[in-house]
Amino acid sequence: MKTVNLAEAKAKLSELVTEVANGETVEITRRGKPVARLVASTPARKPIDIEKIWAVTRTMTMQSESAGEFMRKLRDTDRY
Repeated sequence: MKTVNLAEAKAKLSELVTEVANGETVEITRRGKPVARLVASTPARKPIDIEKIWAVTRTMTMQSESAGEFMRKLRDTDRY
């Protein structure tokens, strides 16, 4: 974790933000004591709409063979 004083943080804010976006954590101090920490933001996740998923999967036809048989046939007959 990188530590900078408040005056340096003011002067180099855009550089610090770039470092944080690249995964670095920056701690800002005032008179030698930590007062703030810059960390990368994580984007908000959208909630899953299970009804939409079910609507799509209901229209799909079932496979005639099991997944194991399908993979075995794929492995034995096709070349990758």
